Amino acid sequence: MDSALKNIRILDLSRVLAGPFCTMILGDLGAEVIKVEGPNSLDETRNWGPPFQNGVSAYYLCANRNKKSITVDLKSEKGKEIIKQLIRDSDVLIHNFKTGTMEKFGLDYDKLSKINPRLIYCSITGFGETGPYKHLAGYDFIIQAMSGLMSITGTQESGPQKVGIAITDVLTGLYACIGIQAAIIERNYSGKGQKLEVALYDSAVSALVNIGSNYLMSGKLPTLLGNQHANIVPYQTFKTSDGYIVIAVGNDGQFTSLCRILDVPELAMDQRFSTNPSRVENREILIAKLQNIILNKTSSSLLDECRKYNIPCGPIQQLSEVVQDPQLKERKMFVEMEHPRAGLIKMIGNPIKLSRTPATYRLYPPDPGEHNDELLPK
Repeated sequence: MDSALKNIRILDLSRVLAGPFCTMILGDLGAEVIKVEGPNSLDETRNWGPPFQNGVSAYYLCANRNKKSITVDLKSEKGKEIIKQLIRDSDVLIHNFKTGTMEKFGLDYDKLSKINPRLIYCSITGFGETGPYKHLAGYDFIIQAMSGLMSITGTQESGPQKVGIAITDVLTGLYACIGIQAAIIERNYSGKGQKLEVALYDSAVSALVNIGSNYLMSGKLPTLLGNQHANIVPYQTFKTSDGYIVIAVGNDGQFTSLCRILDVPELAMDQRFSTNPSRVENREILIAKLQNIILNKTSSSLLDECRKYNIPCGPIQQLSEVVQDPQLKERKMFVEMEHPRAGLIKMIGNPIKLSRTPATYRLYPPDPGEHNDELLPK
């Protein structure tokens, strides 16, 4: 089977998560990805753990399959020359150095685009290459704090909380992936490459979506709602007699069905709760009533009833349950690969399901410089 990006070569100078996550997706889709690390400055995630499997970090494995690895000293003239030679036959260069670093190396877009005018040059930084924060280092935790994401995550009791993963890195990697593919498509018409710049701060703010829009429209600061929704009620976690579940009522018809299931049809007729705007206004009163009833239900019985009446709902699953979920098994969202040092490794699969050119898992996450002999200029 052909791969969607089989003729694309990517020179990946990025490390940690945003850049490597982006290039792993492109590698899954068939691109040849060459991971470039310094001989004495390897990707930090190689040492982030535990857990390790035979000395190989789980963190590193999560974002580096379908790549080849070379080690190049970008501070040396020889190393810079190697990059320039590789650029001649590359479609994309991606890096996540601080603003100004590639210019110091003499490997900035202006110089490299003269060598290869078709080059797509992707820069990932914390705050972007312009503006008063351009020289600050960007870390996901800091970006979550500054972007407003933490101000809307958590409860009044907990205070601001971060998302459990490095979500701004993931978002930035996805935006970079979209931008690179857009530039490739445009190049098919113009024949010209271009520079793409993606910042963690910008990406995080873009993810505020409806909460950001709410503030821009109303000028009213959002409150910490925990697992509740700012614009929809009831849309949250509920405690049952034996655990917790999520019920996500999206319209008035679903609310009427929920009231029927809970044997309180009169709530759907109550003017305080009959429409979503009125339910949002009277959130505390309604949720207290529903929670008192749901406490007497088991999770499984209530989930079955909700699904019977097409009310969106779901259990809160531990990862041990997630990896055994038959839906995810059917979707092939967990894959295995053989690694020469780590042995059999288990990885999360690619969610992009193309019918003719599906994602493939060809190369295990490489050791440092594993492909020097194959790829470095002689």
